[in-house]
Amino acid sequence: MPPTITRDYAMRSGDHLSQKFWGIFIRKERWGLSWRGWLLVTSAGLAAACFVFLSVHSFLAVTDRLNTKVLVVEGAIQRYAVRAGAEEFKNGSYERIFTTGGPENGYGGYINDYYTSASVAADSLKKFGIRDDLVQMVPSRVFARERTYSSAVALRDWFREHNLPIHSFNVLTQDCHARRTQLLYKEAFGKNVTIGIIAVSNPDYDPKDWWRYSDGVREVIGESIAYIYAKFFFYPSGSLEKKTFANHRKQAVWDHGRATRGRSREPQYLIRHRPACDVEETVTS
Repeated sequence: MPPTITRDYAMRSGDHLSQKFWGIFIRKERWGLSWRGWLLVTSAGLAAACFVFLSVHSFLAVTDRLNTKVLVVEGAIQRYAVRAGAEEFKNGSYERIFTTGGPENGYGGYINDYYTSASVAADSLKKFGIRDDLVQMVPSRVFARERTYSSAVALRDWFREHNLPIHSFNVLTQDCHARRTQLLYKEAFGKNVTIGIIAVSNPDYDPKDWWRYSDGVREVIGESIAYIYAKFFFYPSGSLEKKTFANHRKQAVWDHGRATRGRSREPQYLIRHRPACDVEETVTS
């Protein structure tokens, strides 16, 4: 009669045969994809990639306009977008328009408020037909990597210092920068202020065929990476907010001293670049 091999013995023998080098390596049975499975997974992946590829521009260049009385124009945008900001203000029910932005590139940091993108945008809006008393620049004096967030913090602090009860406003920016701008402004202002966003399309390429233009590829890829960083890896720096607030307080003291001394003692470059008027009337929205 042949010997009977029990199940327990077979399992122990199989365990012994599936081990090598004193149990350091072990062989186990596993499930794997067949060619049909790989075909299905590959097809699903290609379909998802195609969907993302075709919809990424519209996702980044989002427009979510609010019915509000305050319009904010980002200063670090191209001239075509600033012109669109002037048209947006004229055609809407806005009462005030603010420009934001930090020190311009090429100066190595903050010099004064008139060497900021906020000042440049404010001057451009006036040239496009917006009355001087309706335009208020709110420059950021922090020259850092977190420029959009720094501009949002500077605007928030300016509203607080001037006791403006702003509950909602629209931010106008260019093209694919819109999604990230709205995200960072919401981060700076919190849940008590509703942030609308307006994206101005780049006239140099067709948004539907952005991949056919070098400008489109550069903007979409760059802003996609920047948005992922802002969404998942960006955390507001406490030192940044303290530095922004300190700079604003220091500038407020300097402005007060300048006003009490009289304009005749101001440096000539400030007299040349001084805005037409500084309006501080209360705006509700």
